[in-house]
Amino acid sequence: IHPGFFVLSRVVKFRRTGESSRSEEEDGISGEHEVQIEGVRTELEPVELGDGAAVPKEFANPTDDTFMVEDAVEAIGFGKFQWKLSVITGLAWANAMEMMILSILAPQLHCEWRLPSWKVALLTSVVFVGMMSSSTLWGNISDQYGRKTGLKISVLWTLYYGILSGFAPIYSWILVLRGLVGFGIGGVPQSVTLYAEFLPMKARAKCILLIEVFWALGTVFEVLLAVVVMPTLGWRWLLILSALPLLLFAGLCFWLPESARYDVLSGNQEKALATLKRIATENGAPMPLGKLVVSRQEDRGKMRDLFTPHFRWTTLLLWFIWFSNAFSYYGLVLLTTELFQAGDVCSISSRRQEVKAKCSLTCEYLTEEDYTDLLWTTLSEFPGVLVTLWIIDRIGRKKTMALSFLVFSFCSLLLFLCVGRNVLTVLLFIARAFISGGFQAAYVYTPEVYPTATRALGLGTCSGMARVGALITPFIAQVMLESSVYLTLLVYSGCCLLAALASCFLPIETKGRGLQESSHKEWGQEMVGRGSHSPGESQE
Repeated sequence: IHPGFFVLSRVVKFRRTGESSRSEEEDGISGEHEVQIEGVRTELEPVELGDGAAVPKEFANPTDDTFMVEDAVEAIGFGKFQWKLSVITGLAWANAMEMMILSILAPQLHCEWRLPSWKVALLTSVVFVGMMSSSTLWGNISDQYGRKTGLKISVLWTLYYGILSGFAPIYSWILVLRGLVGFGIGGVPQSVTLYAEFLPMKARAKCILLIEVFWALGTVFEVLLAVVVMPTLGWRWLLILSALPLLLFAGLCFWLPESARYDVLSGNQEKALATLKRIATENGAPMPLGKLVVSRQEDRGKMRDLFTPHFRWTTLLLWFIWFSNAFSYYGLVLLTTELFQAGDVCSISSRRQEVKAKCSLTCEYLTEEDYTDLLWTTLSEFPGVLVTLWIIDRIGRKKTMALSFLVFSFCSLLLFLCVGRNVLTVLLFIARAFISGGFQAAYVYTPEVYPTATRALGLGTCSGMARVGALITPFIAQVMLESSVYLTLLVYSGCCLLAALASCFLPIETKGRGLQESSHKEWGQEMVGRGSHSPGESQE
């Protein structure tokens, strides 16, 4: 009997339908057995629960001598450990520099190597092909072998081939090397998976959004670096220096722990407990008393788990949402240059006629004014972070994504008007701020909605669908634009309207909900506000 317990109440033990009764024999070892005190007999009463049934709130944690990883993360809270983790994972997320460099590298190589326009476009597309082909693979590696393992390999891969790109002697070499860089970048979103699994519920959305700031910082730093390096050292040094954040991450990644949730799921209870004690020590917070409960071991990283009846609809809707996010985001980036150069939508058709008269090998190096325009464009992402940060915990993840898509769609339709350059700039900035905010909300929602066993794979497949959108969008923003500006804008607006509807139809709202440890609905896994909601509210 636990010291200090003077009143014994009726103990209730839960057993899932179809679960082996062997656990009752094992309970004798763990101390769950019949107790006889002064003639009063208290027995463990088995209660059958259907596989889809929620455990009543009053029995979510039936004893004080056990706790789950979620309990420990909530009890320890946010502190020094999470601040360090934010910076280190943020350095990995600063791979935005490797993406932003495409808009700087393309015109430079077009002029220096006298490349035709289709080869310049292929240089951009090959990066997205690499990202698309590897996203699911990195998700599988992270679910099978650990979040830390998957993230370290992908970052080191990107760093290695990113530096090698600077030594490419001919076009075919740089094409292959940038494709391999894209293959590595496909795994960097797994930093969100690792990061989210160490965050307490109340801080999760804000913190994930804040490391997204590293993406915006990476794009701004890349433009500033290009201003300094390109006129003096050239594009090769720009490629090498752009790998600096990943080099810093490689030097600091030895500090990163493996996810305690992953360790528990894979059966490494002692390792998970050691990680939790380390976090508690760094944060100066006490560990929960008792024994860490090990979730049942499951097959991890299986694609079929994304299409179980519980997650099928969520997976399909999220794939379309991620596709629409990347399709619209990168489409707007490409359209911005076209619209700025033309002045407004109504001027594009006349400008196109002039461009067609030019030779396809005619090239123009980026000027200081071009770099200034690029800088202003990238700065527009910071308001998107702030707006999303303010609303995501107020109206929820689903409504935040829906609102972002609706505002982007509305701004796209307003571009039909022959507005001046100032109004055009305002509309483009608002559109980019909200579509980037929608992207950030998706990065918050996706790790929250999937259980630990398939979280990395779920995020990886969604990231892969986003790359499909990024691959297709140049054909809309550049090819279709030549024939019809209005049809191009209509495609982007319509796609985002459908994505807004998809966001509303998502079955699960994850606001105020803990990360699921298992795809099997075991007691205590939902952690819905620790009693602030009724049990039924944790489900769809």
